[in-house]
Amino acid sequence: MTHPANPVAPAGRGLVLIAEDEESIAALERLYLSREGFGVHVESDGVRALEAARRLHPVAVVLDVGLPGMDGTEVCRRLRAEEDWTPVLFVTARDDEVDRIVGLELGADDYITKPFSPRELVARVKAVTRRSAVGPASIGSEPISFGRLSVDLQRHRVSVDGTPVQLTATEFDLLAYLVQHPGRVLQREQLLSQVWGYEAAAGSRTVDVHVAQLRAKLGDASPITTVRGVGYAAEAPHDG
Repeated sequence: MTHPANPVAPAGRGLVLIAEDEESIAALERLYLSREGFGVHVESDGVRALEAARRLHPVAVVLDVGLPGMDGTEVCRRLRAEEDWTPVLFVTARDDEVDRIVGLELGADDYITKPFSPRELVARVKAVTRRSAVGPASIGSEPISFGRLSVDLQRHRVSVDGTPVQLTATEFDLLAYLVQHPGRVLQREQLLSQVWGYEAAAGSRTVDVHVAQLRAKLGDASPITTVRGVGYAAEAPHDG
């Protein structure tokens, strides 16, 4: 059932869709996000959450994995299949790494584990909406070329051989940060801090999964190389 107090118009920072079936958690999320200037719309099952995402065009979706009707991973999968790249922040059980990794592989931008501080949730939502709207790498004039790959920092566009490649906001910013530091080996902790905006508490798997997603989307045009035991670097692919 739709939460009875849902606003239909977003506040100054935009509308956040919360998909959460635990009423006390949803109320806490609403309270803290509203205090920070976000409009909030709450749904308690996955089917309604998917419909609300399509209808309301939120600036971010806070998506619990264990929703009735349709679980959070399926909601995210369907949004991405429709080329809806709204930032998604998964909420998962404390020790359920499988859900976290699956969520990231489906195109989620970030995750937070229960129990969590509502202030941390707000910080994560601010971070993903900031990346979606502007992103830390949106400074620059000319697109950066790496072989067949082109990264347009101004327009948040990526193409391979002139064909656009659809990336989430986080995937784009990770790629952009790497190509802006060509040849430099960047530790996972550095990438978490610079791209995600927080330190390494979330674990290095977050970076690894996003790198894997970028490689899958970019194919052999991917400039990302692994430096075992250290991190990642952007190197132009060799011709031939």
